[in-house]
Amino acid sequence: MSLVQKPAPDFTAKAAMPNGEIQPLTFSEFKKNKYAVLFFYPFDFTFVCPTEILAFSNHLKEFTSRNTVVLGCSIDSHHTHRAWRNTKIEDGGIAAISYPLVSDLHKTIARDYGVLLEGGMAARGTFLIDKGGIVRHETVNDLALGRNVEETLRMLDALQFTEEHGEVCPVGWHKGTPTMKETPQAVASYLKEHAREL
Repeated sequence: MSLVQKPAPDFTAKAAMPNGEIQPLTFSEFKKNKYAVLFFYPFDFTFVCPTEILAFSNHLKEFTSRNTVVLGCSIDSHHTHRAWRNTKIEDGGIAAISYPLVSDLHKTIARDYGVLLEGGMAARGTFLIDKGGIVRHETVNDLALGRNVEETLRMLDALQFTEEHGEVCPVGWHKGTPTMKETPQAVASYLKEHAREL
């Protein structure tokens, strides 16, 4: 079942922090008064996962500028997370990424977010959570299908725009492109002007 429009499940778990230390992390406290992107991935020391983890780290300034924290989560132990962070990229590691990786060793977080697969690992779930702790967007990819960090940023921009301006964002919307008011006349006008671009 989708979590969209529902409170994001809270949790406390050990995490490998950006400074390399292992600390308990309570999600609601970590994201307090901020937006959050919580993403799940199958395993450390694998293949698609490091590409996504590094992409989120490389875009972290863009998330921070949008008052948003990023948090990765897998069923690996916090020791494995730290070992992966301490391994050079050229040796299969992720080096010193700029956000925490949470250990979901007991698989309760993945289960609460609905991404735990029968094999015991998490699917590639991505959850966008607003400042009030409500899930506003979610996607779940199968194991071989890497996600798109630019799309996560786009959805975050759309969420923040709709909250600020009260308008809705049509297909493929990006900052600076037209939005719509929620009226039949506005939709008809938008479609008349943009139908060939859709």
